[in-house]
Amino acid sequence: MTRTIVESKTKTAIIGFDQPFCVIGERINPTGRKKLAAELELDDFSTVERDALEQVACGATMLDINSGAVFTNKMASDPRYADNNFVEPLLMPELIRRVQALVDVPLCIDSSVPGALEAGLEACEGRPLLNSVTGEEERLELVLPLVKKYNVPVVAISNDDTGISEDPDVRFAVAKKIVERAADFGIPAHDIVVDPLVMPIGAMATAGLQVFSLVRRLRDELGVNTTCGASNVSFGLPNRHGLGAAFLPMAIASGMTSAIMNPVRPQEMEAIRAANFLMNNDPNGAEWIRANKPKLAEGEVEAGARGRRTGGRRRRPA
Repeated sequence: MTRTIVESKTKTAIIGFDQPFCVIGERINPTGRKKLAAELELDDFSTVERDALEQVACGATMLDINSGAVFTNKMASDPRYADNNFVEPLLMPELIRRVQALVDVPLCIDSSVPGALEAGLEACEGRPLLNSVTGEEERLELVLPLVKKYNVPVVAISNDDTGISEDPDVRFAVAKKIVERAADFGIPAHDIVVDPLVMPIGAMATAGLQVFSLVRRLRDELGVNTTCGASNVSFGLPNRHGLGAAFLPMAIASGMTSAIMNPVRPQEMEAIRAANFLMNNDPNGAEWIRANKPKLAEGEVEAGARGRRTGGRRRRPA
């Protein structure tokens, strides 16, 4: 069985077909979060720290750390702050240090800037997942040497110099190319986690069927683990969490082994726990039972406490 090993300083997580689904928490990402980007510009990491703790408490196996920000207020005094290639190599290691000080789960270092990826690798304890390489020639030449140098697994996104194809056969071919090029660097297939690119179901009716088929092919023909941006499938639609809760178990049954997603949403997390149980990746249903253990109402808790306080042996009358 293909197993991708990721580690923090004290904890190991395994991505694999015979393992519980790996939930990679997505919330530490200033891209599209103006408030978070503004806080980071002021060296305020309180939201990052809160998001790290909350995601782990809600069941994240790993945390994605994305440094995609530019600092608009600092641009006036230094125009370099308008450039991700300047900002991200400075921001990424600080994000990682802050998160590592609070939680012990493995990390996923996420940036389109190679300098930020390497800065993150230098700061990260353990064996993180690198996010990401694509089939673009320039990207392959920049990222794969880092993967080899630091001996880390990498997310391989199935687009190349021609862009993102709607043809699943083309996306499979790009993934195969990346796996083959990685092998040229001495990087084994078990250290490649392919993102087959989930399309929005609202724009492409076959998007779900495509990704389920692609995941099966990637598992059966290339023997690689897979991941995705889980929320992409529901983009622009109502009740996105309902769609996500249906999509994820179907993807898991097709062979998908991880997803970058929001673990704070209970509907999707419950669906994942159910899928783990049904796929025999939750021994004896222990996690399902733990998560669904009845919670005592406040009055019952107080009554139980009183009972314990008065429940000693009675003294016999003299």
